[in-house]
Amino acid sequence: MSFPTLHLRAETKPLEHRSALTPSTTKALLDAGYPINVERSTLRIFDDEDFEKVGATLVPEGSWPDAPADHIIIGLKELPEETFPLKHTHVQFAHCYKGQGGWEEVLARFPRGGGTLYDMEFLQDDSGRRVAAFGFHAGFAGAALAVKTWAHQLKTGKSDGLEGVKPYAHEDLLVKDISESLKQGEKIAGRQPRCFVMGALGRCGRGAVDCLQKVGVPDENIVKWDIQETRQRPGPYPEILESDIFVNCIYLSDPIPPFIEPSQLNSDSRKLSVVCDVSCDTTNPHNPIPIYSINTTFDHPTVPVEVKSGAPLSVISIDHLPSLMPREASEAFSSALLPSLMALKDRKSTNVWTQAEKLFNDKVATLPKEKLNA
Repeated sequence: MSFPTLHLRAETKPLEHRSALTPSTTKALLDAGYPINVERSTLRIFDDEDFEKVGATLVPEGSWPDAPADHIIIGLKELPEETFPLKHTHVQFAHCYKGQGGWEEVLARFPRGGGTLYDMEFLQDDSGRRVAAFGFHAGFAGAALAVKTWAHQLKTGKSDGLEGVKPYAHEDLLVKDISESLKQGEKIAGRQPRCFVMGALGRCGRGAVDCLQKVGVPDENIVKWDIQETRQRPGPYPEILESDIFVNCIYLSDPIPPFIEPSQLNSDSRKLSVVCDVSCDTTNPHNPIPIYSINTTFDHPTVPVEVKSGAPLSVISIDHLPSLMPREASEAFSSALLPSLMALKDRKSTNVWTQAEKLFNDKVATLPKEKLNA
């Protein structure tokens, strides 16, 4: 069985410093026999030379469209908004399987060019569990920004205006910075924030709780809900309004009642002032937090929610939160993905890849004919 060439493309999303492959996982794949091309990148947390030192071939940034059709293109975030057909097999997050805005245009590019999408969000093992996910670091980063926003609100009395944030080189630097913000907020408020984590038992929720504990929020101030609590009664949940910070960490696979409704926000009893929607199903028609409609960015982390009374209310809806700590997030994700990448040469007989290809074909079958002929 021959080894396909793997082509790591440079990310184009602003401030996206993560990488699907790291120097250590690249070396492991090279040692196994895979030829690997790595696009040069000024954004990636790892230096180009780090990949070159382990034996990868450096190629120009953005060169993947001209790569031979049998090369497998590996990346993280969605491709730039272009319309040309895609001839390669792509391994990436595409955000086009759950009815997101513009999904038809994104997905149709693959069959129009004879390409295939292996969506990283849906790579699963035999038990149905995702083989690799950024959930833990997404939750960790989301909780960190939520605490920072809470302190900023207390300082300014406003629901927007949190200064742009930049990735931290290491987790310790993030924890130190957010701990300082927490102390400043506590000094103004005279108390610690009450934090509500929805989906606390999952990867993402465990990351959020871990962050809150590490920066200094007492465990008794962290409300941890998961399916056991939500199964007892449908939302919306007034308990969320009784917390200062709400971090949503659920994985939305089916329609559910909303956790919060706009009509609740003008309640005199509302304490809630910061929502971090780590799940970030902004354009999903079943978004359980229908109080905002745009994604935010590291440059502008929050969007204000219009309320008639009470505390200011901000939403954080950044769809690449793990890039706040790109080194740790990349290493953890790439290491978890590595066993599946090792099986790419046998992908026609490996469950992870055959299931992903079947899902791709099933989704393509739902596309309107006019999209396929565009």
